[in-house]
Amino acid sequence: MIRVMAVDHHNECIHGATLKDLDSSEVKWYWVDFDIPSEDESLLLDSHFHFHPLAIEDCYHLLQRPKLDHYDKVNFLVVHAVNAVTLAAEEVDIFWGERFIVTFHLSPSWEIDEAWSRMEQQEGLRLRGHAYVAYTVMDNLVDEYFPSIYHIEDQLNDIEMRGRTASTHLLMNEIFEIRTRLLKLRRTIVPMRDLFYRIVSSDKIEGIKEELIYFTDIYDHLLKLSEIIETTREMTADMRDSYVSLNSNRMNTIMKTLTVITTIFMPLTFIAGIYGMNFVYMPELEWHWGYFAVLGAMFGIGFAMFLWFRSKGWFK
Repeated sequence: MIRVMAVDHHNECIHGATLKDLDSSEVKWYWVDFDIPSEDESLLLDSHFHFHPLAIEDCYHLLQRPKLDHYDKVNFLVVHAVNAVTLAAEEVDIFWGERFIVTFHLSPSWEIDEAWSRMEQQEGLRLRGHAYVAYTVMDNLVDEYFPSIYHIEDQLNDIEMRGRTASTHLLMNEIFEIRTRLLKLRRTIVPMRDLFYRIVSSDKIEGIKEELIYFTDIYDHLLKLSEIIETTREMTADMRDSYVSLNSNRMNTIMKTLTVITTIFMPLTFIAGIYGMNFVYMPELEWHWGYFAVLGAMFGIGFAMFLWFRSKGWFK
């Protein structure tokens, strides 16, 4: 589907405008949205708008890294939205010219739908021109990064609250899952941050200086998101190391206990082994109190070793 919004010199939307009307002198600026276009509709990028072949190729070959390219009088941007469920990146392509914005996306984008609705309804926004359209679209895309980040932070807080009662194995699985989700977000946010640094530093984009403060605000949001991601990754690493250390400490305690028990039973096993050989010439075997004496000696040795280990603090 292709949507066309043409704005006249009175900042009113020209109702029923089509692609053929965009070259009219009555049109001050326009916005064309290729919303999940068909193959025939996609060909209009070349046949009608005559965009550069490399930019058109980037629209077809997903998933491109966020970037900014300059082609004569047309600037081509690749920006990413984030799927709220899978956190997968979804590409949105923007052609930015002297008096137009063309957006192209192969997946549904409520961010673009919301920006479209605002531009149709508010004359004050149309007055600001097509540069403000680009800002609104990209601002909506970046704002949708925050709920995913905040949800991950809530998960970490929940893990920390359950840390002393929940299964360590379960907590470790949750932490590794969170790290995977953070990595997906990082692969989107960091390139977007670098892209917006180029945008706010560029002198080649039409209308960027008039709306620079707004694009700088998006860049600040991306800086904040990057810092949150790095801080959260460090927190997950610390929590992972803490649980690994806790497991190691528990294992050491178990091994120490087993070592004490084994050491206590070593002399007892030695004694039992000697008197279990059943040789004929073993005078102790014929002693009336021999059985009770050996049991008493074994008990005494075991108890003495237990007291000795306890005094050394092995049972703490």
